[in-house]
Parts: sequence; C-alpha cells; structure tokens
Amino acid sequence: MKFGVVVFPGSNCDHDCYHVLKHVLHQDTKFVWHKGSDISKYDCIVLPGGFSYGDYLRTGAIARFSPVMDGVMKHAEKGKLVIGICNGFQILLESGLLPGAMLRNRSLQFICKFVDLRVENTDTPFTKKMKTNTGARFTAPILHIPIAHGEGNYFADAATLQNLRDNKQVIVRYSDPEGNVSDETNPNGSLDNIAGICNAKRNVFGLMPHPERASERELGSIDGLKIFESILS
Repeated sequence: MKFGVVVFPGSNCDHDCYHVLKHVLHQDTKFVWHKGSDISKYDCIVLPGGFSYGDYLRTGAIARFSPVMDGVMKHAEKGKLVIGICNGFQILLESGLLPGAMLRNRSLQFICKFVDLRVENTDTPFTKKMKTNTGARFTAPILHIPIAHGEGNYFADAATLQNLRDNKQVIVRYSDPEGNVSDETNPNGSLDNIAGICNAKRNVFGLMPHPERASERELGSIDGLKIFESILS
C-alpha cells in the first residue's frame, strides 16, 4: 500500500507517522511537500500533527489553502483514504472535508497525556481490525493513546451533531479504561466526548489523539497500530 505523509511548514509529527508506516509496518511511504498537488499515486494520505503555519489565525486555517489540499480534496472525492491526526484533523475541519470546528481546550491549557478511547464504529476502513478483539484491554474495544493539543475541543451545531450520531460518524469518544463515557473522562471539553469522526463515505477520518505515538511497545502502548493495521486490511 502506498502512503503519502503531507509536510506543512510547522508539521512536527510527520517523521513519526513516516517511521511507523515505513519502518514498523514496512509500507511504501513517501513525504509529500505542501506545495505539490499531484498525489494520485498514493492509496492513503496522512495529514500529521504539529503546528502548520505556526497555527496563526486558527489551527489549520492557513494550511487549508496549501496547494496540496486541492489534491487531497480530489483524493477524497475518488473514495481514497485520508487520515488527519491532531493538527491534521483541524485541517480537515477547516477544509470542509469533515464537519465541525475546534475550540481552545476548556482549561485553556495545552494537554499532553495518555487517554482512553471507546471505539464507537468498527465499520470503517480505519477501525475494521477491531471487530474481533481478544484480551481485557479490547473488550469495548478501548484504545490507550496519547493526546497533545491546545485546541482539541470539538464543536458543532446541534443539527450537525445529530447527523454525526445518526450516521454513526463518531468513531472514537474519550472514555475510561472500561469504556464509560463521562465529563470526567473528557480532557478538553469536546461535545459528546468526541475524539474522532469520519465523513459520510467513511473514507476520511480525523482524530485528535496520536496513534503514531502508540505504535511501539517502548512507547507504552501499541493500540495505535490497530488504526494503521485496519487501513492496511
């Protein structure tokens, strides 16, 4: 499978994503500079985390106008896969590939820690490998993955939020290790504890947690690998 990892000025998780895809999963992976527009040769495009264009104006608001995003829009329209992680999720929201917006964390502080995520829908290319899980950690299924953001407070109007629920586009919610969702398990104030959503076609997925930082045992969790392995399957 061919992966393209987009690099914007200010990206800082591009090499992490590249490492997991290229060296851990041994996939054909290339960096894609933000000024390019032809990404037709790739099967899956990754918009990594970081601070694209310094997060000036709003997170993802300038990156949304990078030339590469024209290619990403066409890529998604063709039904090919796109995954946006953290800042990449914010760029997907700004570009309109996913609905909603990001606000500052309710604490107004940057948060960097492991969280638990309840997988709400395994009928997507990004979660299909989680349908049949074994072991205590995955009975929900639950993923243990870190977050690192200052603006991860997902917001949408009531109609959009209801559409996401009705269409089962909410893919992961912040929870406790047993899968219980509550305000206490919500690290940033996101509506409905939303940590990640997909589009109606299920080929575009954005999430605030960093699966690439939970893909090797040395990092304390390999739960993030299940997202990348789902893409491969």
